[in-house]
Amino acid sequence: MKLNFMLIDDNKIDLFISKKIIEKSSSNYCVRTFQRGYTAIKFLEIFEKKLEYHDVFLPNIILLDINMPEMSGFQFLNEFNKLKKLIDKPIKIFILSSSTNIHDVIKIRSEKHCVDFISKPLTVEVLDKIISKSIPFLSQNYCQKNNVANFY
Repeated sequence: MKLNFMLIDDNKIDLFISKKIIEKSSSNYCVRTFQRGYTAIKFLEIFEKKLEYHDVFLPNIILLDINMPEMSGFQFLNEFNKLKKLIDKPIKIFILSSSTNIHDVIKIRSEKHCVDFISKPLTVEVLDKIISKSIPFLSQNYCQKNNVANFY
């Protein structure tokens, strides 16, 4: 299955490790990385202006950190929920964080698009679980094989 991943994390090392794990898992996985939630949401706002998505990277799975400067993961989710054209797309968001705050986990469980809370770091086993939890929702999107990019 071809999948597009969007990684959002302010920590360059975590971002690099997660990206490499995903890329090495399958040649059918495309990855875009963002170090700022604000930049990622601006990228997604492009879809509000587009009528067709076949030529654009539309993420299937978003791995989102909670604790980031400028825009936290929760602020990102608030902005994401305002994107009317993306709300009905089968995009699944997983929180990938080192947070140990139980209130964060409780808040995440109430978010419409959040599937699960995952403790860092991402591993191959955890990636397999993410994909298996997402597959039932991901029949509409596709991925262009050589469409890998980073945004900082």
